[in-house]
Amino acid sequence: MSPLCASLSDTSSRPVTLMVALGLTESGTEVSASWISGAFAPIARLWPLILLAKICVVSLLHIPLYRAEHNVQALVLAFMLLVDGTLMTVPRQILFQALKPHVQNWLMLVMVCLSGLCFSLWLGQERLAASEAIFLGAVPELAVALLAVCIFGDRRLLGIGYFLGALLVSVFAKAGMTQVGLLLCCVIVMAIATVRQARVDRDAAIERHRQDLRAQRSDRLLMEHERTGRGWFWETDRQGCLTYISEALAQTLDAREGALIGRPITEIIRPSDKQQSNGERTLGFHLSARTGFSDISVCAAMAKEERWWSISGQPVFNEYGQFHGFRGSGTDLTEMRRSQAEVTRLAQFDSLTGLANRIQMLSSLEQAVAGRPGKPGDCTLMMLDLDRFKMVNDTLGHPAGDTLLRQVSQRLQRTVGNKGLVGRQGGDEFKILLPGHHDQEALTLLAQNIISTVAQPYSIEGTAVVIGVSVGISRAPHDGVTADALIRNADLALYAAKGDGRGVHRFYSSEMHADAEDRRRMEEDLRHALAADGLHLAYQPVVSLRTDQITGYEALLRWTHPVRGPISPAIFIPIAEDSGLIGQIGEWVMRTACRDAAEWDDGIRVAVNVSPTQFANPGFPSTVMNALATSQLAPARLELEITESVFLNDDDGTDAMFARLKALGVRLALDDFGTGYSSLGYLKKAPFDKIKIDQSFVRGAAIKGNRNSAIIKAIVSLAEALGMDTTAEGAETQDELALIRQLGCSHVQGYIYGRPMPFVDVMASHITHGANAEIDGFKSSRPDRKTMLRTVSIHHDGHIYTGRVRNISPTGALIEGLWNVPEGTLFAIELAENQFVNATACWSRDDRMGVEFAGVVDMSSLRNPPKSMAS
Repeated sequence: MSPLCASLSDTSSRPVTLMVALGLTESGTEVSASWISGAFAPIARLWPLILLAKICVVSLLHIPLYRAEHNVQALVLAFMLLVDGTLMTVPRQILFQALKPHVQNWLMLVMVCLSGLCFSLWLGQERLAASEAIFLGAVPELAVALLAVCIFGDRRLLGIGYFLGALLVSVFAKAGMTQVGLLLCCVIVMAIATVRQARVDRDAAIERHRQDLRAQRSDRLLMEHERTGRGWFWETDRQGCLTYISEALAQTLDAREGALIGRPITEIIRPSDKQQSNGERTLGFHLSARTGFSDISVCAAMAKEERWWSISGQPVFNEYGQFHGFRGSGTDLTEMRRSQAEVTRLAQFDSLTGLANRIQMLSSLEQAVAGRPGKPGDCTLMMLDLDRFKMVNDTLGHPAGDTLLRQVSQRLQRTVGNKGLVGRQGGDEFKILLPGHHDQEALTLLAQNIISTVAQPYSIEGTAVVIGVSVGISRAPHDGVTADALIRNADLALYAAKGDGRGVHRFYSSEMHADAEDRRRMEEDLRHALAADGLHLAYQPVVSLRTDQITGYEALLRWTHPVRGPISPAIFIPIAEDSGLIGQIGEWVMRTACRDAAEWDDGIRVAVNVSPTQFANPGFPSTVMNALATSQLAPARLELEITESVFLNDDDGTDAMFARLKALGVRLALDDFGTGYSSLGYLKKAPFDKIKIDQSFVRGAAIKGNRNSAIIKAIVSLAEALGMDTTAEGAETQDELALIRQLGCSHVQGYIYGRPMPFVDVMASHITHGANAEIDGFKSSRPDRKTMLRTVSIHHDGHIYTGRVRNISPTGALIEGLWNVPEGTLFAIELAENQFVNATACWSRDDRMGVEFAGVVDMSSLRNPPKSMAS
């Protein structure tokens, strides 16, 4: 295309003058006189015909080309050949074509005029015969001029130039005024036609230029659109064969662009099926029916991987309504389909484990319980909760916890197999849906397999991890006919399983719902009691074993229900923790204990238990400080008892909390030592002032054969090495007190020195006895006894007596049937078949006596009586 380089707005804003239309001046628009200059090169290629015509005319007139006596004629001939040679070569050169069109036009106009003029002058040097008519003198020039006009075509201005140059000499030299006037009229008519044609040519060139610009713009936009990969274009003929296809699509199909031309479009598209078309008309239908279509999803047939396209197209008809084919566009839906598939997968499956998620499990459960119209479906729902999973998360980190969850999910899938659907509820909770009817024995066996499989050790980052699982089971329609009812009941069964020691399974029963309802009512009553001041504190003394003086009291929370009576803290404290009331209750306990302790003597402290929830609250130090400030209690008289569970989240926040509490001046005691986390590593940095030995180690420590005394001694030694006091909890008998004193404990707390009592009784005791502690308890402790009625054989000095065991413990028994047995008598008692134990009579009254075994008896081995006495 010729150079066209301005804006279209200039075309309509500039007036078209005569010189502009003729291409003799610069137009000032984006459309220069290219409609004229574009023909100069073809004219130059045809100009040898003009030269040949001149030679033929000269030959026909028998005019010699050269005469020695005519030097002027020779010069004219040479100049004519030079001009004609220039016309044949120069317009075809790049330098000439690089000139502006109107400059080219002027140069061509001058050269063609000179060419005609030189030819006319050359012929004018030869005298014609007198008999020839005047106008015949112009015939040679006219003949060549007409040939030139034919070559110039619609470039009439050049024709006029050559015509004037060729006839000017002949007409003015041989014609009269009439002939000159006639020539001028002809020239004027030619000039008018030339101008009108120039205007038409210019308008046509502007319109073509506009169309070219639109075409170029469209081409660029299409190319950019194809290059971005957002879409592509195609075109077919009336037979449905491709006549055009985008290069981007050809590359996607791993084919050359030209290789697809001529092939049916249906070859690159996989035939659609009813499922994929979703009931819509297929691409083949539209192509055969010659109807337009939009956004039809098709699958590529020639791609190496599965690719999906969205195709739109319209039929093409000519002005006579004849069908010419289809033309349309397409976009790649592959990534969008993959994204939709991923979204669907994420909406249906758990991203961590790959199991069905909560939404899919609920949908499947609703379908399972729906059954047939008028009849509920049979299915079983299992709710699973991992035991000790939080400890893994807290000690090894969340990535290790995620790895553990993935391994658990794999085990569950292997165990359940194709029997049902395994899903993850969230966190460490899982669900198993078993469609159809299953008897209780089969469900029990499956639950036991699940529990044993999950309990097998795991290897997480080189560390052996052992967890457990509790299972709750509900069945439809026995336990509910809706999805919500089954979920609620399975959850209640799971709660019962966790309450029964974890690692077990429980089937739902109606009593569980009653228990849950009772728990809900108790939570409401607890909220009301907190708001209505229905809680109170009881104080149990803590005695120093060095001075036998009361050095403090532990504040113990008590709740007397208006209907149920006294409720154990072991019952309502877990409810308070689950319902979020523990924070408010703990704050009330702190304020009340500090207020009461402010009424005691200055040397007596008060100990307050702190829950892990309170300890984790950043505002807890402020609560402590406000309670101390309100009660005017010295910080050193407040002792906060903290359990080992706060170290499960051992991090910078835990250390910072300890530092803030110690900065207040309060004392810190480690409560229930040895029953929880027991890493011992935290004792190096935690600023405890006291270690409290749990009552499970104190009770029974004085009994013969019990190892608790060794544990107490080790704890005391550890505390002394760390500069901490020790308090032994749960001392009830005098022999336990003596053992505790002997092992070096600095303080003791238990029923031996008094039970928890209200604040009023504490004040009355101080008035009566001061800080002196009085011992009140049994002299010795004994193991728990089991009531039993069993006939046994008693061997003594070769005699066998028959007796009956009334109650028994691992260290002794109450036997009746022998009268007035002397104290210290030795026996051999056959408690079970071939199981003898030596015993000594400790006391005897009538036909009853108490015996002490020489060793510890395994109570589990006493299931079967001796055969000789079984009757």
